[in-house]
Amino acid sequence: MNEGNETMVKVTKINGAQLVINAELVELIEFTPDTIVTLTTGKKIILKDGVDDLIRRIVEYRRRVLERVTVVDKSKLTEA
Repeated sequence: MNEGNETMVKVTKINGAQLVINAELVELIEFTPDTIVTLTTGKKIILKDGVDDLIRRIVEYRRRVLERVTVVDKSKLTEA
C-alpha cells in the first residue's frame, strides 16, 4: 500500500462494494455467520470477508507498523 493508506485494510461489504477501513479503529469482529466489524466509533459493517482473512490482514498491518519501530538501547544513551 502507498504512504497514504498505511492504516487501511481493504474489505468487501456483503453487497460486494469494496472499501478500506482504518485498522486502528477496529474494536470487535463478530462471526454470525456473516463477518460484522464494529469500529470504535460504534459503526458496524457487514462483510463478505471471512473472520480469519480479516484478522490476517490486520495482523499484517500491525507487523508493518512494528517493523518501523526503532528499539533504543537505554544503556548507550548519554546524559546531556
